[in-house]
Amino acid sequence: MKDFLKRKNIVFSARRYGIDALGAMAQGLFCSLLIGTIVKTLGQQLNLPFLVQTGGYCSAMSGPAMAVAIGYALQAPPLVLFSLATVGYAANALGSTTLSGAAGAGGPLAVLLIAIIAAEFGKAVSKETKVDILVTPLVTILIGVGLSALIAPAIGTAASSVGEFVEWATILQPFWMGILVSVIVGIALTLPISSAAICAALGLSGLAGGAAVAGCCAQMVGFAVLSFRENRWGGLVSQGLGTSMLQMGNIVKNPRIWIPATLASAITGPIATCLFNFQMNDPSGGVASGMGTCGMVGPIGVYAGWVNDVATGAKAAITGMDWLAMALICFILPAVLTWVIGLFCRKIGWIKDGDLKLD
Repeated sequence: MKDFLKRKNIVFSARRYGIDALGAMAQGLFCSLLIGTIVKTLGQQLNLPFLVQTGGYCSAMSGPAMAVAIGYALQAPPLVLFSLATVGYAANALGSTTLSGAAGAGGPLAVLLIAIIAAEFGKAVSKETKVDILVTPLVTILIGVGLSALIAPAIGTAASSVGEFVEWATILQPFWMGILVSVIVGIALTLPISSAAICAALGLSGLAGGAAVAGCCAQMVGFAVLSFRENRWGGLVSQGLGTSMLQMGNIVKNPRIWIPATLASAITGPIATCLFNFQMNDPSGGVASGMGTCGMVGPIGVYAGWVNDVATGAKAAITGMDWLAMALICFILPAVLTWVIGLFCRKIGWIKDGDLKLD
């Protein structure tokens, strides 16, 4: 069995499923649903029907895009990879409903779990018969769609319940949950896992989504500013608009460099929830909550939520206070707080010159 699994490149490990597959799923989600939301919002604001239609096409393909990305991360052979498009569509569609038939938030989580299983079974039978062109797609699709019918609605119910609990708890205790959500999601963004995929799986929105945005922005903008003396403008852009994950190697060498950005997120989180009622209600289903300033997706998602709330009547208009909150939570406070805390950490010797240098 070990020889068979090795020959088929089937590796049961937390890294392959919890980091590689999860990260790839987030990229697939980004290239479909998230891009679609951005393009659609631009089309609505600029009155360009073509962009609105394009955004709709992108969003409709989120399930197949996630599943194919997962298959790619698992190094699935071509027939398995292409068959996962059907699996992803079914898992996302059925996972986006609850057992009662209501709308659910479990689409991405269902795709992650079911696409992994379908891909591994497809890899197991790949090129084992003389009619591989039939057997491999049939096994991959039948297992994937069958599992989707059996468990995807339950996954949708479970994910929705967890997401609703987090949102309810944040409304009930905005200060403490603002700190908790902001710090945890911000840390997840910097770790080699996908905070966007986690937020999407839970459908994290509302006040909890706003706290998540605050935490992610604190990490990205914070590290960009904190490491400016070592990395200058290139580091500012690569971390502020790219990812704070670039600092993971340095964090392993000196975990104390993580203190300024993490403390900043613990401050901006409750400010977002308690002072500004800062919410993430973008139509993409929570993925933008875990993106921060990566490609400006977090702020764009907040704006898309405003537009959607105005269109549905949940919000009267976009106000100057809304823009002030976004500027403070996403950019100004993360930069200032992390810089000040960083100065203190440098002064007491916890952070030394060169500790944040990127190769």
